[in-house]
Amino acid sequence: MPREGYSLILIGHRDHDEVIGTLGEAPTVTQVVGSPSEVDSVIVPDPNRVAYLTQTTLSLDETRDIIAALRKKFPNIKGPAAQDICYATENRQVAVKHASLPMPTCCWLWDSDNSSNSKRLVEVARALRTDAHLIDNDRDIRPEWLTGVKTVALTAGASAPEHLVERSGEVIWGPRVFDNIQELEIMPENVRFGLPPEIVEAIAAAPASAAVEP
Repeated sequence: MPREGYSLILIGHRDHDEVIGTLGEAPTVTQVVGSPSEVDSVIVPDPNRVAYLTQTTLSLDETRDIIAALRKKFPNIKGPAAQDICYATENRQVAVKHASLPMPTCCWLWDSDNSSNSKRLVEVARALRTDAHLIDNDRDIRPEWLTGVKTVALTAGASAPEHLVERSGEVIWGPRVFDNIQELEIMPENVRFGLPPEIVEAIAAAPASAAVEP
């Protein structure tokens, strides 16, 4: 889009690694916006040629007001489809809200300390009066967190590797016997991402591997 003369608005946190990297792709035409109030200060050469992108680990709730402010200021602004804004983050927030209903509950969220979507999950759980903790590895788990707790919910940020989450599950169930262990699927995820066109073309153009004769 920069080649077509568009100004880009990147919705996200300025200090997030993804935003820093994305900003570096087209720094001369990209502005970062982190809140609706910041939209007022956005100035572009052509108000009719503006597009926005979002940090992939933001949920629809976190971007909704900013997008509304952008659309009000730039009626012709272009953006991704709603389902392209991190469905994984949105689904995890819905799941945390659902899992936090039984009380008392302890919710453990697996991801690194600099993960914005995981920090948001912690905030969502604590807003529901759930004792939530962000853990980077199974060594962060403290046995005293289980004192007086009847329900433990384990989830993870959108970028946490599955095998690490499974490892933390083994640690959780080890020191204490739970009568009922369930895997809850609140929001089915059927999204599939295709390869970039350049890679598809490269694969199609590559010669087929020669068969190896016995």
